[in-house]
Amino acid sequence: MRVELFPFQKRALADIRMKTAEAMGSYHRTHAPQVVSFTAPTGAGKTIIMSALIEDILFGDDQYVEQPDAIIVWLSDSPQLNEQSKQKIDSKADKIRLSQCVTVSEESFDKEMFENGHIYFLNTQKLSVTSKLTKNGDGRTYTIWQTLANTVREKSDRLYFIIDEAHRGMQGREASKATTIMQKFLKGSSSDGIPPMPVVIGMSATTQRFNALVEGTSSTIHKSIVTTDEVRASGLLKDRIVITYPEEGTVNNDMAILQAAADDWKEKWEHWTQYCFEQHYAYVNPILIIQVLNGTDDALTDTNLDDCIAKIEERTGFKLESGQVVHTFGGTTATLTVNGLEVRYEEPSNIADDRNIRVVFFKENLSTGWDCPRAETMMSFKHASDATYIAQLLGRMVRTPMQMHIQVDDVLNDVHLYLPYFNEDTVKDVVEALQSTEGGDIPTDIYGESLSGKRFETLTVKPKKKKEDQPTPGQMTLFDVFSGQTSDPQTTSTPTEASGADGSAAPSQTTIEQTSPSEPTGQSYQPGIESSAPAQSTPVTPQTPIVTTPSGSNSEVSVQENQSEEAEEEDLFDREAVMKFINDAGLLSYNVRALRINDYLKSLYRMAHLLTMSKLHREAIREVQDEIVEMIHNYVESLKAAGKYDDLVQQVKQFKLATQIFDAFGETVDNYSVHDMFTTTDTDIERQFQIADVKLGREGIGMAYGNKYMDFADLTAFKVDVILFVADEECMKRLHSYAEERFHGLNDDYRRYIATIDSEKIRKEYDSIVSDGDPVSKHNFRLPETIQVPHEAGGKEYRDHLFVSEATGTAKLKLNGWEAELIETEEKRPDFVCWIRNPSRGSWALCIPYEIDGEIRPTYPDFIVVRKDDRVGYVIDILEPHSPDFKDNLGKAKGFAEYARQNPGVGRIQLIRMSKDAAGKNQFKRLDMYRTAIRDKVSHAINTDELDHIFDTDGIIG
Repeated sequence: MRVELFPFQKRALADIRMKTAEAMGSYHRTHAPQVVSFTAPTGAGKTIIMSALIEDILFGDDQYVEQPDAIIVWLSDSPQLNEQSKQKIDSKADKIRLSQCVTVSEESFDKEMFENGHIYFLNTQKLSVTSKLTKNGDGRTYTIWQTLANTVREKSDRLYFIIDEAHRGMQGREASKATTIMQKFLKGSSSDGIPPMPVVIGMSATTQRFNALVEGTSSTIHKSIVTTDEVRASGLLKDRIVITYPEEGTVNNDMAILQAAADDWKEKWEHWTQYCFEQHYAYVNPILIIQVLNGTDDALTDTNLDDCIAKIEERTGFKLESGQVVHTFGGTTATLTVNGLEVRYEEPSNIADDRNIRVVFFKENLSTGWDCPRAETMMSFKHASDATYIAQLLGRMVRTPMQMHIQVDDVLNDVHLYLPYFNEDTVKDVVEALQSTEGGDIPTDIYGESLSGKRFETLTVKPKKKKEDQPTPGQMTLFDVFSGQTSDPQTTSTPTEASGADGSAAPSQTTIEQTSPSEPTGQSYQPGIESSAPAQSTPVTPQTPIVTTPSGSNSEVSVQENQSEEAEEEDLFDREAVMKFINDAGLLSYNVRALRINDYLKSLYRMAHLLTMSKLHREAIREVQDEIVEMIHNYVESLKAAGKYDDLVQQVKQFKLATQIFDAFGETVDNYSVHDMFTTTDTDIERQFQIADVKLGREGIGMAYGNKYMDFADLTAFKVDVILFVADEECMKRLHSYAEERFHGLNDDYRRYIATIDSEKIRKEYDSIVSDGDPVSKHNFRLPETIQVPHEAGGKEYRDHLFVSEATGTAKLKLNGWEAELIETEEKRPDFVCWIRNPSRGSWALCIPYEIDGEIRPTYPDFIVVRKDDRVGYVIDILEPHSPDFKDNLGKAKGFAEYARQNPGVGRIQLIRMSKDAAGKNQFKRLDMYRTAIRDKVSHAINTDELDHIFDTDGIIG
């Protein structure tokens, strides 16, 4: 594959591959039809997983031999979905040739049987009674039904039939027709002369949907399920969908709501501009999509498009240009003139790749199969009766532009929908329709809010006045990016991670990094970062004219100085300095998973490649390869010394060695038993060598061994050596033990340095590697610059929370009684600086593992407190107020004790209980795991009674 699958996608792929082989084997033995049911929610990448499955079937993988004569038929319910699936296979699967992908055409397709080694795309619309494909005559020798029946009869051992039920675009009567046609392939159809397909792989968003499809069949069903939690954790989807509607009784709803949508879109521009500049990514152009009304009589639409453009320009302050606004109206492909601006027609499938498009007007053709991750704000003039259609469209907008969660700016992790003709009740209809359409438990949180009743507040470490400082020299402003204007001809760009499979930006994409020859940028080196962007930067704001006085630039500077002084006087402390200290402190946070995704060998390779790429350890991957090569060499030398080598070589040449490779039917699952690996005519050592290389992780270890130890008198000898090493069970055990130890060693040695790298891409890759390597994995705790917190009625405003609102300089948070008392107590300390509310299960939250009932679980301490320190500047405390009534007290106490042991740089790490003093007043009793003696006592406690006793004897009052 041209793209790296996410861990949950790899797990799903391995599961489906195994079950597909089992299904084919079962059919081969019993001739009973088999169904593999693959269920995954929105955003799981079902088409990508199926593309990888097809590639593995045709070309083999580390568990199954290739089946180059396999035939795949892919059935969906629309030609557009056929084309999108075909394009995705072509762009993502590097081994499958485009010529192998065939769209079954009514005009030209006429074959007795499907050809080996091809993928055929069918849709239900071509299988109706009126379709030419289903009729003889007009020069057609075989109907599509005859082609299918002949293929099943002659080639059932290689035919895989995919039903794409996950992207249903039809509704009502048309959907019922499509379901009836799809069921013919599951049940067979005597009227059409086709038997049930031998092996059907069904893709669906919900188990209920596919169960309805297979109802009444006699097929054996094999189930493979991707959970919503897996998709949510991957970062492929936005964290939140926020739906805004007007208050009851509001007049002129549509323009008021459009105004709010334009404001939201402008905010997205500002945050994406800042993020992409600082992270050295090519620019993500967020799109505002506007759904307009159908027209009555001869009108193209009943929505006033002139007013829409005028309102957007008024709210954003930008003059839209030709090419930046397009329409997708099905009734015309003509270019329209709207508010003096030319608005051309654009095919929906082309919108995502045209980086110049800013605004899209559409009616009803952006739902089925349409993906545009850049569409982050949507406004719909539709009325409440259209909830199902709006839900379908919203389901296409939840994918993240960069295919990852944005750690440093939480604003970029949501998508916003504005509905002027909905209210609180009808918005619930949209939510229900979305869950019904995209899967009952969609992996994105959905919220409804009125225009004045915001559900989320944006908090930052950068107060607004600091945001108005002079832009960094060389940095583009939002106005420059939006208008496509640059004052400096010297520009550089870096590829965005989501612009294409090859990482390249589209030709028209705006660059966001500039270097001016007349203004130094103040660059500083960071490992793995090669860029001309400045090391220090400030957030981007639209350019405004600078008003000068007769004193010229000096007056301008003095105004900025006064602003800076005012900002310093107003703020309690340097928030950015505190955040930098925390992020550089190397504090550990953990990711707790139910299972480990990779074996340690794969994780070791990925870690070594990352260290090499980031320049933290340039020779890491070469050292790992050399060490494994020496393991193979030492093994071969030991065989020769023991006199066993020649006999084993003879076994290799007779193909009698043990193997774990399965055939297409999954029948050779015999775990290292000795048997003929292939037929007697297949005596290709190269084939065994390639299989051995796969088992060594596809890292070229075999060729590296050959380069060092090749015998030029026998050019295949080194390949036999590698085959022998892989076939020895003890050798592979030693290899994986080595990989585990080496992986953890590299992680421990370089984790603290990864924390100091500015590149979020490298940090994300590191986190992914570590998470995939261990069920409980260590990560560097890092705070984002911007977070979003729930809007809580009755909350108290705090100026000393690290993250505050740009507008007010405070954070409005609602704490329970003794949480609030605890913060008040901390605020009275003379060395107190600020505090952070650590969100439960938040993407950036500090997580500590603990054990209860034999299971490892995550816990998220309530508060992080920062205090002044004379030596290092600051000290970080972790505080967890916790009721003694909870049964997890001992497990959490031990977890905190172990965390304190592994983080000697942390200050206090306290489990806190509320108690009463002699007068009956509340008081806090704290057990501080920072203290070695207390930590040891807690570690050796065997029940909660002993923990209670430790609180009584060692707890600190205060």
